[in-house]
Amino acid sequence: MSDHLWLDLREGGRKGFAGVIARDSGHSHVVGYCQVSRGNGSWAIDLVVHPHHRYDMKEIGPRLLDEAVAVVAAEGGGHVHWWVFEANNAHAELAKAAGFAPGRHLLQMRRPLPLEPEHSATADGLVLTPFVPEVDEEEWLVLNNAAFSDHPEQGGWTHDTIRSRAGEPWFDPSLFLVHRTDGRMDGFCWMKIHREETLTAEIYVIGVHPASVSHGLGRRLAVAGINRAAGAGATEAMLYVDSDNVRAVAMYTSLGFATHHTEHAFVGDVPPA
Repeated sequence: MSDHLWLDLREGGRKGFAGVIARDSGHSHVVGYCQVSRGNGSWAIDLVVHPHHRYDMKEIGPRLLDEAVAVVAAEGGGHVHWWVFEANNAHAELAKAAGFAPGRHLLQMRRPLPLEPEHSATADGLVLTPFVPEVDEEEWLVLNNAAFSDHPEQGGWTHDTIRSRAGEPWFDPSLFLVHRTDGRMDGFCWMKIHREETLTAEIYVIGVHPASVSHGLGRRLAVAGINRAAGAGATEAMLYVDSDNVRAVAMYTSLGFATHHTEHAFVGDVPPA
């Protein structure tokens, strides 16, 4: 499941959350799960089927997706993103039957660390301070929601949203760097380290205020965040970016990132019940 939906599930569900569970007689485990979460002006759906029942996807999937769509309709309808990791023909057929069409493509990009000296040098002289929970919360929310006003997942965050992230075991304020111009917060780079076999640093969120005269601030923030994570022991960097965000993809490519895999969203508009 996506990070946003997984946290929504763990938190017990905010307004606009629903989880649909599929069971089958003779099986003690859940055979399928579909989650609906309200986003920023849209809905997100994630659907998973137990590995033992992957060949029953054509039976389990449509029933779960129908229930999820019914939840959205009952809540007034709206635009829906159904995110699929490594989409195949079965997903495409299921999406078409539900009235969804191929939509967003999300690239996961990666590169080894540390950065080359010519990249690292671009952050020289940039003055950043670590995010201070509660103290910086209000100002950061204003910045984030301005930078991502139209973004389905990252826009429309509330105090509860940021506090849920700050309560996660991986949260490290020293890796959440904010930039100010004339005392006003106008940019940030928030890193998340995945502590698995190797330490992988994810650019979790990066943003610059749309009214800011940035002079390449986004690139410098990215470099500063990556350098900070490399200093903490990370040996690889990763990020997610929409494939149609040409400017961002070009920036990350110029920093040595390459596409690792692509995730797809099937999209559609559900009328109110």
